Amino acid sequence: MTDRRDEYARMSKIRGKKKILYIQTSGVDTPERLYAPFILGTTASMMGVEATIYFLIKGCTVLKKGEAEKIKIGSFPCLKDVMDQASKAGVKFFACDQSTQLLGLSRGDYISTAKVGGAATLNDLALDADAILTF
Repeated sequence: MTDRRDEYARMSKIRGKKKILYIQTSGVDTPERLYAPFILGTTASMMGVEATIYFLIKGCTVLKKGEAEKIKIGSFPCLKDVMDQASKAGVKFFACDQSTQLLGLSRGDYISTAKVGGAATLNDLALDADAILTF
């Protein structure tokens, strides 16, 4: 695995740092849709790609303290463990400020690794990204 990481790092230097944006609109009410952006983001980060997950509308609910610990599907680890792995790999998390207000959440409700950003933040991330995936 280390050889592959070294190769990804070498390639990212050659082509310039790539950026990928994952937009998570699904929330804790659809747990089967929650794992993918964290797994993909972690993988991207290990490939030398800058990965960001922006949580929009119900997607913000997964960032609420204590929620990810409740989600475990099949033989996968609990979602909190997958989120922690993504964060340690360098994946950035942003919660939508307007969605926070819409859902009646407080900025203090979120896990410590999540930043709150508004519509301009999402637009900037999208304009700067080399690829965008939505969940």
